[in-house]
Amino acid sequence: MISWEDIYKVVAAMVPLYVALGLGYGSVRWWRIITPEQCEAINRLVSCITLPLFTFEFTLHTDPFAMNYRVIAADAIARLIIILLLAAWPKCSRKGSYCWSITSFSLSTLTNSLVVGVPLANAMYGHWAQDLVVQLSVVQAIVWLTLLLFVFELRKAGCGLFDAGAGQVASIESPPAKDVDGAGAASGVVDHEAAAVINVRPSFWRLMKVVWLKLALNPNSYASIVGITWAFVANRWHFEMPSIMEGSILIMSKAGTGMAMFSMGLFMALQEKILACGPELTAFGMVLKFIAGPAAMAISSIAMGLRGDILHLAIIQAALPQSITSFIFAREYGLHADVLSTAVIFGMLVSLPILVAYFVVLGFFR
Repeated sequence: MISWEDIYKVVAAMVPLYVALGLGYGSVRWWRIITPEQCEAINRLVSCITLPLFTFEFTLHTDPFAMNYRVIAADAIARLIIILLLAAWPKCSRKGSYCWSITSFSLSTLTNSLVVGVPLANAMYGHWAQDLVVQLSVVQAIVWLTLLLFVFELRKAGCGLFDAGAGQVASIESPPAKDVDGAGAASGVVDHEAAAVINVRPSFWRLMKVVWLKLALNPNSYASIVGITWAFVANRWHFEMPSIMEGSILIMSKAGTGMAMFSMGLFMALQEKILACGPELTAFGMVLKFIAGPAAMAISSIAMGLRGDILHLAIIQAALPQSITSFIFAREYGLHADVLSTAVIFGMLVSLPILVAYFVVLGFFR
């Protein structure tokens, strides 16, 4: 059974995050140290420098040869189930949209494994559980956050090329305005049949070219891949990274999570309300995070033959609070950042009692 000391360890891991968030909030709202224009630059710093180095640092220290691939497969199946449901949502319901499908994927699958999951898993089940949560976090960084980044770039490139194509056709197809008598626009009477805009969708290959170019220039897309490649090589031939390289990475990577929370505090300060998305969307996010995600993980884990404590841990780690990185990406690409910030802030506040409740209830099913 989890003890008060174990709960304190989890709380001690979470409180510094709120300190960083409060400093960011106060820097804009109370002390006026940072202007709204500077907030975007800080988020860019986090997105392109500190978070990639943070991801690279924890990925390169994993041991790929010691991973539990059955649990990883169950985790992948659970996320694929959610992806299929969210892809069908816009086609089956008028309320659905692909933009909301992207956000819903983040809410239901991307977790704060390292900050909250590691101490909680160790407190509940021991060191083996902590290692498993780290493994799932590495896979999340390599596969699922990269997939999220790809979808964001695809959406951004598609909108940009679509607008550019429509503008070009409009300029070609629209003849000069002329009056009713055909004497030109001098009389001021305009022939409106001459504002016609034809929508032109960009070709698939042109779209892919733009997306892959953007991903190639984004350090988030290959930080985890380079890290896991180093991990394979280092563990295969048993050598360590030189201390001068390790120190160069650590000096900025240690600021990754703290700066991400600081950036979220800046974002909160620019909103009218702390819970920026309102109570309905907050409840929607909590249902996806603490019910839909664990339910999909339970189905896939049982299908993969997981039983006992390892099944319980798989379900609990799927109910961990929202990934901070998902908010940084949402803000960077301008898609429902208010919903993701609320999910991170409110989710971390309510996650501890919910996760303990999961632990107690699952303990009855051995």
